[in-house]
Amino acid sequence: MSSSEVWDEDIATRYDASSAEMFAPEVIGPTLDFLAALADEGSALEFAIGTGRVGIPLAARGVAVTGIELSEPMAAQLRAKDPGLPVVIGDMATTRVEGEFDLVYLVFNTISNVRTQAEQVECFRNAARHLKPGGRFVIELWVPPIRRMPPGQNAVPMRLTDGHLTFDTYDLATQACSSHHYFTQPDGTTLYSAGNFRYIWPAECDLMAQLAGLESEARYADWHRAPFTADSESHVSVWRKPV
Repeated sequence: MSSSEVWDEDIATRYDASSAEMFAPEVIGPTLDFLAALADEGSALEFAIGTGRVGIPLAARGVAVTGIELSEPMAAQLRAKDPGLPVVIGDMATTRVEGEFDLVYLVFNTISNVRTQAEQVECFRNAARHLKPGGRFVIELWVPPIRRMPPGQNAVPMRLTDGHLTFDTYDLATQACSSHHYFTQPDGTTLYSAGNFRYIWPAECDLMAQLAGLESEARYADWHRAPFTADSESHVSVWRKPV
């Protein structure tokens, strides 16, 4: 049983609207450019494909996309938009689909939904099992902003926009974190939701990849391939399966 929380019908129905900024052309465009270049009109497997934010437009670019998704309601939202895109229901640490792929990818911090280190390692191993020799595994992940926290503080503001406030709380001993979301509704009331995660350091990702038999190829600060530095707040990392 995966340690990931399974998103229910209510969250799945609201997901696209609540994450509208992630569908903006300036966000999704560079993501698709990056992934399409690596897939090179081949095949791609998306772990935690969700409602198809990336998978559907990537398939429209000629990449043969398959998805794995833990939440049946999230997959139902995808199927309503693109009935032809194959999605297997299961967890990304153990679920196996047929075939080998040129690219396996995992975006929008989703590997942290798996809340144990052992299962996160298995995500890397599962990616390696699905890759052709020479294929790549790509993840997009935030760098935990714990440098912002003075001693005694365990919360960091992550999003402060009209209608949506997010604060993350961290347990530095266990690498557990929770995102607390406050949505302002049209009638003036506030809707609260929370999600629980386990954060991973970039160097820890490299060790997980090594355990899975993958080789580090590149790390960038974003999908535009900006240099990754000590001040980067996120990273897009690429590992390659040896030939």
